[in-house]
Parts: sequence; structure tokens; C-alpha cells
Amino acid sequence: MRTIQTQQTFSLSSVKPLEGLIAYRAFCVEATRRALQEGALRWTRSPISGSPLVPCGDVDGLAYGRCPDGGGLFLLERAAPKAWGRLLAHVSRHRHSPEAFHAGLAKSRTDHVYAPKLEWIEDALRLQDLHRPMVLEVVTPPSEFTGFLADSGSFADVLTVDETELATTAQGPRAQAAVLLESLDRAQDPVVLLGRVADQLTEGGLLFVTALVASGFDLAVLGIRNLYLYPPDRANCFSLSGLAALLRRAGFQLLELSTPGVLDVEIVQAHLRHDPTISLSSFERGLLEAPTEAQEGFQTFLQQQGLSSFARLVARKSSNV
Repeated sequence: MRTIQTQQTFSLSSVKPLEGLIAYRAFCVEATRRALQEGALRWTRSPISGSPLVPCGDVDGLAYGRCPDGGGLFLLERAAPKAWGRLLAHVSRHRHSPEAFHAGLAKSRTDHVYAPKLEWIEDALRLQDLHRPMVLEVVTPPSEFTGFLADSGSFADVLTVDETELATTAQGPRAQAAVLLESLDRAQDPVVLLGRVADQLTEGGLLFVTALVASGFDLAVLGIRNLYLYPPDRANCFSLSGLAALLRRAGFQLLELSTPGVLDVEIVQAHLRHDPTISLSSFERGLLEAPTEAQEGFQTFLQQQGLSSFARLVARKSSNV
């Protein structure tokens, strides 16, 4: 199975600064609370293994449970599918508004987030000898990535579909590739969504997934205190092994499993500046105080060993799906 690393470096402030995130996070949490007032569905079992979820704390009063088998973190109460879809649309509109921190980072996020993701997808298409496929982009519109896909010339057509609508509508195969950028992180039911995506893909079609993973360094260190963990954007935070198991269970063969993140150490540092009382081990504090070269070497190690909190996966739909 292929793994990749990245030599690209950029700062946390250029893509998702903690200071800017806090206000956006508060908006998302409050929007989730209002959605739950319409009626909440209680999750009791892991979508990976079916084992009972173990309560592990809460994000501003919204409880999460941990999968005892893979270590993933999952929001325990969710709105029904249609209400969840309205929640995602509401949050997406806010994310694209001038009030959210994303607007001021558009150029930087283009350079450091979207352009590398397109390059990754195009590289995988070449390796798998798949020329100008029809691609299905699964997202809550609007999507900054749609234009990148359409303008690249790498695809016969780009079909952008609302992830919530797809999860509730059964349709036959119509694409040779599908792109889910953090879609599984925010899915009301990730198992259902992934099944619908599989239905949309032709035999041998490629699936591209990016996700925040709970097995990565900054989430392993900070746990439920990690401010980048919040609903609905991060209602699901799989471990890397759990995410791989989910794809296999849905009938996909993994071709690439990588964690090319570059921000784990800086994220922990930002949290410590925000809250100096955070409890860290002597090793973790030593790492944060180490020279830049040592921190960069440790981040490279995290990439190499699949221990960063940002994951990218490529999978092929099996013939028996």
C-alpha cells in the first residue's frame, strides 16, 4: 500500500488559526444545540465495530463517546438526517460569510490546502491509469474545491452533490471517482453516506478521502480538549485504523493510507499558549521547548509512521460491491 509524505510547510495561522477558529467553533456548537432541540437521536455503538461507545467527555456540553476498539471519537446525540442537513447548510453559509475567519485566508488556503489536494488527486489518477474520469464531489455546497476540479482539465465532468441529500437518496453508478474532503467527519451517519457513495461509483472507481483522525499526535495529546474537535464539522473523528476499517467494510480496497500533516506540534503549542494550565507529560513539554529542527524532525516522523492527525486515503471500489 502506498504512503506519502509532504515537504510542504506552512504555519497554523495561514490555514486555521486557533484564535480565529474559536469564534467559528462557538457558532457551530450553538447551531448544533439548536438543531438538537428539534429532536435528538442517541448514538450508543461505534460505526466501526458496533461496540458500545464509552463516554469520554463533552465539547461545551455536547457529549462524545470513544470507540473502545479503534479509539475514534463520536458525537453521542445527533439531529435526524433532514435536520442535520439543514445544520450543515447553515454552518456552510456562515463559513463562507465575511464573519468567519476563512474569508481572510482565502489565498493562503488556496495555496496550502486546495492546490496540494488537487495535485494529490491528479497524481493518484495517473498512478492508477485513470484518464479524465467523471468525478463526484460530495460536499455541503458551496465548495471552494469545485472550481479547482473543473478548471484542472483532469476530469470529463464534475458532479457536485450535497452529502446529506446523497445519504438519503439511492441512485445507480455514474462516476469513476469520488472526492470526500472531510465529509465523513461531519456525516450524520458515515456508514450510510459511504454506502451511497459506493453505489454511485462504477466498478473499480476511485475514492479520495481526507479526514481529521483521533490517532494523530495533537488529538492523542489533547483529547477532548482539542479545540479543533467540535460538531457538526467534527461529529466523527475516526482513528486511522478505524477509518481504514470503515472503507474496507464498505467494499473498498485501500491503495494509499497516509498522514501527511505538518501542524500537529504547532497545534499543541497553540493550545498551550491559549491555556497554560493544560496538563502535558514531561516528554510533550520537552518537545514543545525543543529547537525548531527537532520539532520538524518529529513532525516528519509522525508523517512517516501514520501518526499525524490529518489523513489522506485512496481506495478502489471492489467488484463485489
